[in-house]
Amino acid sequence: GRPAEPAAAPPRIRPPGVRDRLSPELEREIEAALGDMSLEQLIEGSAVAVEDGEIPPQTSLQGRVVAIGREEVFVELGGRSQGVLPAQQFETLPEAGTTLDVVVHRFNPEDGLYEVSLPGTVADVGDWTDVAEGMVVEATVTGHNKGGLECQVGSLRAFMPISQVALYRVEDAQEYVGQKLACVVTEADPMRRNLVLSRRAVLEREHAEAKQRLWDELEVGQIREGVVRGLKDFGAFVDLGGVDGLIHISQLSWDRIGHPSEALEVGQKVQVKIEKIDRREGKVGLAYRDLSENPWTHAARNYPVKSRVKGVVTKIMDFGALVKLEPGVAGLIHTSELSHGRVWRVSDVVQVGQEVEVQVVSVDPERQRIGLSLKALEAPPPPTGKERPRGEQPQPELAEADATKRPTTPPEALKGGLDRGAGGERFGLHW
Repeated sequence: GRPAEPAAAPPRIRPPGVRDRLSPELEREIEAALGDMSLEQLIEGSAVAVEDGEIPPQTSLQGRVVAIGREEVFVELGGRSQGVLPAQQFETLPEAGTTLDVVVHRFNPEDGLYEVSLPGTVADVGDWTDVAEGMVVEATVTGHNKGGLECQVGSLRAFMPISQVALYRVEDAQEYVGQKLACVVTEADPMRRNLVLSRRAVLEREHAEAKQRLWDELEVGQIREGVVRGLKDFGAFVDLGGVDGLIHISQLSWDRIGHPSEALEVGQKVQVKIEKIDRREGKVGLAYRDLSENPWTHAARNYPVKSRVKGVVTKIMDFGALVKLEPGVAGLIHTSELSHGRVWRVSDVVQVGQEVEVQVVSVDPERQRIGLSLKALEAPPPPTGKERPRGEQPQPELAEADATKRPTTPPEALKGGLDRGAGGERFGLHW
């Protein structure tokens, strides 16, 4: 018979996901488009774009320069969103592929582009078509009234309520006349020709950004400059430039103080040291006295044993008196060193505020203790037999009894009754 015909080979099916190799030109074009970014970074960057609707005004994000014109720079904002910003905002034009921080102002449906700008710059305004709520514009203050500031934005007249001028209460609006201020458009109504601005919104945003940057920079041990903003019984609050820190009263001075006002005043510029940071609670602990020399460092040299020094009594206690020798350095006169005699009360010897001259008997700089003696500079009294304690009042001595007043024995035995016999002798009774 006839040999069997070989079975027809099954049709080859192309595996899914396999593509033809790209041409070298197309490979170079894709590589140029990606730049230094990986595909994963490109996908993550596209997530910045808003899926449902437009990117809100005043949104801060990063854009990648894709083209540079004579007057405009075009950036890719992620996904299909692109933006444009004036080239005049750059001192030096960026190169294609450069990543920029930009702020979105509004979406222009005619061009299909977002109008963006570099942080800190303002948008140009020609007429009402250039204005949108939320965008930042430059306003020139032309006058003021009871309610706020009268402004000019391009060719448009605008108004800024007095409560939106600054972060704090404005006492004199006249000082703003003639100034150019960066403001946020809070209301834009072409029909009613209402253009309302807020400078406070810009300041609050800048303050929040500066505060976050400062939090990121703060580290324990840093030396920072700040301004004293408030004084309380327990310490002083210092503004470090957006973040407030507390100097506890114990860290204000090497000397003993009763209130922070004895060391600082509101509005004073100070150098402080960062002691501790609690980012969760938003608290910063500061030290002020650590930036000045500790007076106990040279205590052993300034107050050698057996030297004579002068000081002022600052406190009286049951066991002695505290004497201030210099700011931050004090010594103790123990009750046993107050007098050669026994002392019942410290106040019998010294009083608060009294200046005394004493002798140094011991110095311990590490423990910050100095022992003083008042009696060491006094000559001991001559021995008198019985010693009377210091402060004890003398007792009056008993007078000698008059010898003539001593009791005497009666000359005769006492008799009772009627000065006659009892009568018992008659019965043989002898009393």
